[in-house]
Amino acid sequence: MLTAQEIEQIIWAGLPAAKESGLRIERASPDGRVRARFVYGPQMIRPGGTLSGPTMMALADAAMFAAIMARLGRLEMAVTTNLNINFLRRPAPEDLVADASILKLGKRLAVLEVSIFSSSDLTQSDAEPVAHVTGTYSLPPS
Repeated sequence: MLTAQEIEQIIWAGLPAAKESGLRIERASPDGRVRARFVYGPQMIRPGGTLSGPTMMALADAAMFAAIMARLGRLEMAVTTNLNINFLRRPAPEDLVADASILKLGKRLAVLEVSIFSSSDLTQSDAEPVAHVTGTYSLPPS
């Protein structure tokens, strides 16, 4: 439907802070699989020296939105109705990478899943996520 670059431009146009925060859409396939990245910056650090939970939640939400557009096309009015995150381990102070996919796509709702990794972990074949996210999006009527 849309390329990674087209999706990235749509997100940046609708939410300029996404560009400023370092959001990049690296891959998008027509089946709704997306790889998104937050480029590391010191604004992502929370007390204790780890990456903040809101940073990971924002990346997951953006990756789910991108997955919907990769599958269905330009749908700016698709909105998050639920986001559940499990923080699994402490992320390294570096880029975060999210792999998102659509689990179920209905007429009005999409259920999605996201795994978030520290970027250096992706060099390993047995990379373990730093967070696991599930979410639901409400889709606008066609």
